[in-house]
Amino acid sequence: MADPQEPRMTAKRFHARPGVEDWRVLFWGAHAFYAADSLTHAVALASAVAEIADGLDHHPDLDVRPHGVTIRTRTRRGGGLGPLDAELARRVQEFARGEGYRPDPSTLMVTGIAVAQDRDADVRPFWAAIMGYEPLDDADAVDPQRRNPHVWVHELTPPKPGRGRTHIDLSVPADHAKARVEAALAAGGRLVSASPEGWTIASPDNHGVDIAIWPDFEDFGEDG
Repeated sequence: MADPQEPRMTAKRFHARPGVEDWRVLFWGAHAFYAADSLTHAVALASAVAEIADGLDHHPDLDVRPHGVTIRTRTRRGGGLGPLDAELARRVQEFARGEGYRPDPSTLMVTGIAVAQDRDADVRPFWAAIMGYEPLDDADAVDPQRRNPHVWVHELTPPKPGRGRTHIDLSVPADHAKARVEAALAAGGRLVSASPEGWTIASPDNHGVDIAIWPDFEDFGEDG
């Protein structure tokens, strides 16, 4: 994990590093997907990533499927980045491109469950217990295996005692988000709000979905 004295690398500074064009910063770190022709082809890339990671003593999460490999790297437990993430991303990209693996950032996405609670309630212990998750920072509960959607607990505004609400948070690459929004609207969704940070979409039966793009370009704060 990170040296607590080391400033967090923002998404803007990460993307400014040369050789990381295949990568996008979403919730919980920097991500890349490389398409593969078979499971054997995917495993070969995963093995190469493991060698790179061992050389740096900095190990990412890998999801290996017959159609490709998804890689996520972060320095801090909450997803904050550091210089080793940029260097790992550069080396992985150099190898993958040299071996003909095809990047496809449009497939990248991180899903979260946002749980609203009343001002005097504390529902995170319940969600952590029922999901088998661990608390993280002040508001999150996360899968210790880093496989499944995180739970983010926030105050319900305005307060509505005895009535909890949930919505889905989707973190997607900033350069592919508009197409996702347009597809959702064409499928019957309703635009609730839009800002430079993302969109809120309501489903045909009024379930809320936030599409967040700010993690992919943010340039503020020192903690992560």
